[in-house]
Amino acid sequence: MFTTGNMACGFSAILLAFDDHFHWAAIMLAGSIVLDIADGAVARLVGATSPFGVQLDSLADLVSFGLAPAVLVHTWALPENPVLAWLSAFFWLACAAFRLARFNVTVDPLADKKYFVGLPSPGATLVVIATILALQTSEHGPWILVPVGVSVVPALLMITTVRFRSFRGLLSPRTRQARTVTTVLAVALVVGLVLDASTTGLVVACSYLLTAPLGVLTASTRARVFGPQSVAPPRRRMQSVFLPIADDEC
Repeated sequence: MFTTGNMACGFSAILLAFDDHFHWAAIMLAGSIVLDIADGAVARLVGATSPFGVQLDSLADLVSFGLAPAVLVHTWALPENPVLAWLSAFFWLACAAFRLARFNVTVDPLADKKYFVGLPSPGATLVVIATILALQTSEHGPWILVPVGVSVVPALLMITTVRFRSFRGLLSPRTRQARTVTTVLAVALVVGLVLDASTTGLVVACSYLLTAPLGVLTASTRARVFGPQSVAPPRRRMQSVFLPIADDEC
């Protein structure tokens, strides 16, 4: 149900973007993100995961976080530059497809891990949503770098192997301290959205975007000050579900 709703929001966003209802399209994509998070949380909570569900969720994500943001950026700010618009939109779609395919061919892709390999596609889409909601007009004049940057930078981060925190512990806190942190952050987020939703969304999106690059640059310092548990462990190559582990004895 959540997956279907996610796909419906993404499809609706595409139609709204073609009709120049960009803010409503961005809001529908925000709904896709909420439903995608809820889908994963409920699936892990009740243990209702299956290969079929994984594939369906990935296809829904390609619509909502691959095709829909590409169409939205294309129609919102780049129609007067058709070549640049096509390149930026297709680059986003291709990177999102690559990111989702890489996610699918690893063992147990729904496992509750602390890190994502590459920027998750909902996080990348959040940058597009926040930018469109924060800007009052799509007439950027010489500032064509804004829509191009919004489409290219998150897309590049999706296909990198830089790790991003999943923050899944915030959604399902198990300790008293974790529940306190989750409550404080939730209250701060709600207050920010009430006072200035567009600015709050932009700050949250850009902050998450910067967590991985800043994490890489500060890893050695954090390891010395806070200990090795404060940095991501060495990344190992993950087994593919289609390529069996080689038998060392053969």
